Amino acid sequence: MNTNTEKSERIRIFDTTLRDGEQSPGAAMTLEQKLEVAELLDAMGVDIIEAGFPISSNGDFESVAEISKLVKNSVVCGLARAGFKDIDRAGEAIRPAKRGRIHTFISTSPVHMKHKLQMGPNAVLDAVGASVVRARNFTDDVQWSAEDATRTEPDFLCRCVELAIRSGAATINIPDTVGYTTPQEYVDLIRMLRERVPGGDTVVFSTHCHNDLGLAVANSLAGVIGGARQIECTINGMGERAGNAALEEIVMALKVRRDAMPFHTGIDTRMLARASKLVSNVTGFPVQYNKAIVGKNAFAHESGIHQDGMLKNVETYEIMRPEDVGVKETSLVLGKLSGRHAFRDKLQSMGYELSNEAIQDAFKRFKDLADKKKHLFDEDIMALVDDEILRDHDGIVVKGLKVETGVGVEPSAELVLAVGDEERRTRTTGDGPVDAIFKAIRELYPHAAALQLFQVHAVTAGTDAQATVSVRLEENGRTVTGRAADTDTLVAAANAYVNALNKLLVKRDKQVPEALTVAR
Repeated sequence: MNTNTEKSERIRIFDTTLRDGEQSPGAAMTLEQKLEVAELLDAMGVDIIEAGFPISSNGDFESVAEISKLVKNSVVCGLARAGFKDIDRAGEAIRPAKRGRIHTFISTSPVHMKHKLQMGPNAVLDAVGASVVRARNFTDDVQWSAEDATRTEPDFLCRCVELAIRSGAATINIPDTVGYTTPQEYVDLIRMLRERVPGGDTVVFSTHCHNDLGLAVANSLAGVIGGARQIECTINGMGERAGNAALEEIVMALKVRRDAMPFHTGIDTRMLARASKLVSNVTGFPVQYNKAIVGKNAFAHESGIHQDGMLKNVETYEIMRPEDVGVKETSLVLGKLSGRHAFRDKLQSMGYELSNEAIQDAFKRFKDLADKKKHLFDEDIMALVDDEILRDHDGIVVKGLKVETGVGVEPSAELVLAVGDEERRTRTTGDGPVDAIFKAIRELYPHAAALQLFQVHAVTAGTDAQATVSVRLEENGRTVTGRAADTDTLVAAANAYVNALNKLLVKRDKQVPEALTVAR
């Protein structure tokens, strides 16, 4: 990957998580949470933090003012409509900032001017000039936006942009407010404005793309190719409706594909995963598992073909390193699509040293378990392999089990045991299903051992979790504990009891099966 930034142009990152991101229904943040997010954005290298919309509420005003006091490096921006009250309120809020910006906007598309503003083109032009001049009374850093720019008539958009530049705006934002445009249209739009508008080469053009058609990131990058040098985006793509362009996707696309897009940002990408988790936690909006860059599965591989390739060379299926975005490492997720290579590698990483035959047996049981469970965790594999080891060379084996229980039903168990070369069957009843199972075992294999402990716990979370059952038996001063795991608790209970019996047999004969000495 080319990491040289000397010959590439710098793209400013304008983060609007605290303003547009917070407009996501249900995503409101407290002042303390906003300060925490702003501090992280500042440390991460965000160029401009749009901290809020000061006129909208006293809480938003306070947030912008407090963030202005807190931030050390980033420009702090307040949003304002074209009205003077909005602008004055924003100017007051950013006053404590080392570097403050006012972002003022007005709609320019025919549909917005007619139905939202109820204003004609000349009135809108008057408002553009007056709002920028008013904002310049508070700061030299004024950004002007043409809301719904991608549905605005080109000639009128050029007139608005020209007037905003003449009035003192240093940054011109061209929003795709409703996520309507396509990458090629957006490239052409930015290029047209830079070429046609007098003074277009003296200001920074900015993108602000919504994701209604899933094109926000693509359109933003297209805008950069067209000449924009600022991108407005949010952590996790938060925002109105389908959200905004995701900051993490924008930044990593520019970093990974510098060969195609010779640009760079000032973002410390190693903080992306941390920022994503923080915003998800404070807003209560979970990050989808397959979300690019920061999703739980972004660096996870389950397919056997992919896992085999990854174990041979990570570049076969990964175009960036997980540590580049703050993720500890690649995850080879074991599931029903995983192959023997990945399974063997996982066992070795967990400290198991098994023979090829033992691995084959364990792999078969793993595949059977994977068909039952959606997600397999390390604890599942440990329980499975330990169970396999402890069962090796068993003299008694559960071959079949059917249990009936419920309200108004007498609990019963139909059990089939293989004792040596003989298969034994019985049906018993009990005070509960476990009692019925244990009575059946004692009937099929009579013994004097006393049950001292019966314990169940879930290996992992979820209704499909494996249950690990422990059974402790005592006979003539000899105590053994049997264990078994299964997604069916009653099956695990039967296997655990039988496992304990097999251990008693070993103790009686004073022989330790070779499988029990396998290194861990």
